Amino acid sequence: MPGTGPASDTASAPAGLARCAWAAQSDAAMQRYHDTEWGVPQHDDTALFEFLTLEGAQAGLSWRTILARRDAYRDAFLGYDIARVARMRDGTLEKLLTNSGVIRNRQKIWSVRTNALAAQRVAATHGSLDAYLWSFVGGQPIVNRWTEPGQVPATTPESDRMSKQLRKDGFGFVGSTICYAFMQATGMVNDHLVGCFCHDSSG
Repeated sequence: MPGTGPASDTASAPAGLARCAWAAQSDAAMQRYHDTEWGVPQHDDTALFEFLTLEGAQAGLSWRTILARRDAYRDAFLGYDIARVARMRDGTLEKLLTNSGVIRNRQKIWSVRTNALAAQRVAATHGSLDAYLWSFVGGQPIVNRWTEPGQVPATTPESDRMSKQLRKDGFGFVGSTICYAFMQATGMVNDHLVGCFCHDSSG
């Protein structure tokens, strides 16, 4: 599920296809996100950093709330250019507390720079942020075959390990639930139900 949103189910989608219910019962933006991004393996460092930022911002909120602010977040954090975000000054971050386009939570805002700095460190060690993050699933997507919404977990041993290591490596807002949502979003885990038309095309 996106973030900690409702569990997936299936419902009617265009052309007689089935779509996860959290998307089928939502607006067009959520449906596009479900159909084109959620569960698709992502290996671009900038995009991975974006999802790490957005999943952290989503903590305690709905994914719809964050998705509606996605463009504003991209602008606020310099297109998620990791090197530029790492150099953001305190004053620039402080101004974001008055920006209605982002979640005006000081800890969440400051964590983006903290995470950019951590991302630079792990990329230097592992070759890329991509290589570092995908190492927690052995470099290959975990393809689940859930048939019921209640089978989809909120955390797994893999997300527990990711959370523990990311915290150790200096990242913030990376609890296990956030890490699992991140893994789902970036295709490290395919949690579309088997009845969803995206299940076989995501991984």
